[in-house]
Amino acid sequence: MIILGINAYHANASAAVVVDGRLVAAVEEERLNRIKYAAGLPVRAIQFCLDQAGVRLSDVDHIAIPRDPRARLGTKLRFAIRMPKFALDRVRVMRRFAGVREYLASAFGIAPETIRARFHRIEHHSAHLASAFYVSPFDRAAVLSVDGLGDFASSKCAIGEGARMKTLGETTFPHSLGMYYTALTQYLGFWKFGDEYKVMGLAAYGQPEFLDEFRRIVKVHEPLSFQLGLEYFIHQRQGAEMSWREADRTPVLGRLFSSYLEERLGPARKPEEPLTQRHHNLAASMQAALEEVLVANWNALAKRSGQKNLCLAGGVAFNCLANGKIFDTTPFENVYVQPAAGDAGLSVGAAFSVHHEALGRPREFVMDHAYWGPRYSPPEIRKVVDQIASSDSMKITELDDEALVKVTAKHIADGKIVGWFQGAAEWGPRALGNRSIVADPRRPEMKDILNRRIKHREVFRPFAPSILEEATGDFFEQSHPSPFMTFAFRVRADKRSVIPAPTHVDCTARLQTVSRSANPKYWSLLRAVGELTGVPVVLNTSFNDNEPIVCRPEEALECFRRTRMDILILGNFALERKPSQDLEEPALRFAGRDP
Repeated sequence: MIILGINAYHANASAAVVVDGRLVAAVEEERLNRIKYAAGLPVRAIQFCLDQAGVRLSDVDHIAIPRDPRARLGTKLRFAIRMPKFALDRVRVMRRFAGVREYLASAFGIAPETIRARFHRIEHHSAHLASAFYVSPFDRAAVLSVDGLGDFASSKCAIGEGARMKTLGETTFPHSLGMYYTALTQYLGFWKFGDEYKVMGLAAYGQPEFLDEFRRIVKVHEPLSFQLGLEYFIHQRQGAEMSWREADRTPVLGRLFSSYLEERLGPARKPEEPLTQRHHNLAASMQAALEEVLVANWNALAKRSGQKNLCLAGGVAFNCLANGKIFDTTPFENVYVQPAAGDAGLSVGAAFSVHHEALGRPREFVMDHAYWGPRYSPPEIRKVVDQIASSDSMKITELDDEALVKVTAKHIADGKIVGWFQGAAEWGPRALGNRSIVADPRRPEMKDILNRRIKHREVFRPFAPSILEEATGDFFEQSHPSPFMTFAFRVRADKRSVIPAPTHVDCTARLQTVSRSANPKYWSLLRAVGELTGVPVVLNTSFNDNEPIVCRPEEALECFRRTRMDILILGNFALERKPSQDLEEPALRFAGRDP
C-alpha cells in the first residue's frame, strides 16, 4: 500500500511517502528548489519521495491532501459574507486543490487518468494531530495542535489511543495563538515570513514589563480554549492574507495588527530602526503571555484526558522556550514533538491519517530520527571531491570512520569551525547532525566568530548545543530527551561557564540530545569530543548562510567556499583550507578543562 502525502499551495510545501505503514521518505520543497519556505506544488519533493519508494506516480494507491474545503463550512460562509476579498482568495485556493490531479498530471507529464490513486481531503488540524501522535512512541497520549490558521481553525486537541483519535475541543478563526505571535512579530519590525523565532530569542533580553496589556491581547477563554482581544488585530475584518510571489514561490503575509495596538503600546518598530530595551521588554511580554495561555491549556488537557504523555504539533510547537516549561508546570511526564511540527509535517500527518483512520491499519512505525531526506552515496561525494582535487587552495584527505571522527573532534577542540555533511538530510527546519556546522561550545567568543565568519545573524539569536543523550542530566536541569531540538532547558548553574557559547542570556539552551541508535556517527563525534575535552557537547548550527539548509554535497562545498569555515567534512573526506591571513582570529579563550 503506497500513500503519498502532499502539503501544497501553502508555505513549507512538502511531500512524504508511506509504504505498508512505514515512512520511507519526507522532504520540504525548499531543500530541493533552494527557496526558503517555498510554497506552491512541491513537484521536486514528490519526485524524490517516489524515487525513494521505487515507484511512479501512477503506482500510488492513495494521495492525502491536508486541506478539507468542507470543514467548518458554516463559519467560512459567515466570514465570506463579511469579507468578500478574503472569500475570493479562499475560492482561488479551493480551485487549486480541486484541480490537484490535473496539476500533478501536468507537472509530471502524464495523462490525468493514469493517476489511479484515491484522493483524500484531511482536515488541517487533524493532519497535524496525526503527524504527532501516529509517529510517536506512545500508545495513548493527549494530542494538541496549535498554529496560525488551517481550515478556519487555529487549535485542536484530542486523545489518541492506538490507531484512533477522539477530538476533545478546538478553537476557530479569528482567535489564534499563531496569528497573535506573528502580529506582534510584525509590530516589532520583523516582517519576513518565519521571523517568529527571532522574537523568541529576543525575549530573553527583556522583562515582561507590558504583561498586563498583553493579557488583554491574548487570554484564556475557557478550558482548552483561548481568545484574542480582536480590537488589536485586523485579520478578523479583512482575513489572514497569505500569498506567495509567483516568480519564486516565496510566501508573503499581510499586516495583522491594528492601529489600536499602536495606540496602546506605541508606534510599531520599523525594520531599519535599532532595537531598544523597550522592544526587548515587549518581546518578553508577548512570550510570557503566550506561555500563560499554553500552560493553562496544557493543564486543562491533562485533566480532561487523564494522560501523562503529550504530543504537540503546529507551528506553535516550535516554541521551544514554552515547551521546556511543560515538565515544571503540568502533570505531563513525556512529550513528543516530531521534527517538522509545522506545516511541512502535514504531508506526513495526512498520509498516516489515511493509513490508520481511512484504511483502518494498525500502528507499526515510530519516528525516532529525523533523517528522511536525500542522501548521497560515497561515489557521488567522491565525484564532487574529485572535481576540486587539482585545486592548490585546499588540502583533501580521505579517512575511515574511526579516523574521521577523531580528526574532526581534534579540530573542534582546537577551536576550528567545521562543516559536517553526512547521511540523509534532516526532515524539518533544524540541522540535527547531518547538515550541521559544529564548533567548540566552551569558547565564549565562538558565537561572535560564527556570526562574523558565516551566519551573519542578529546578535540576540542563540546557537544550539548537541549533547550525548546519556550526559543530558549532567549539563541541564531536565534530562528529558530532546532529539529534534524542540525544547529549551536551563543549563545547570555549574555548567554555564563550561558551555557558554550555546547558553542563552536567560541560562537556557535549545538542545539536541543525540542517541547512538539515531545517529551513530554524530554520537561517536560527540563522544570523541568529550574524551578530548571532558565536555561531550558541540555547538551545532545549520549548514547554510541565509539560504535553506544545504542538501547536496555541491551546496555544502559552495557554502564552505564562500564563507570562512575552517574544515569541511564531506562524507569521509576532510577538506581543509590552506592557512590564510583572513581566517586568523584573536587568541581563543574557553572555559572548562584544557584539552
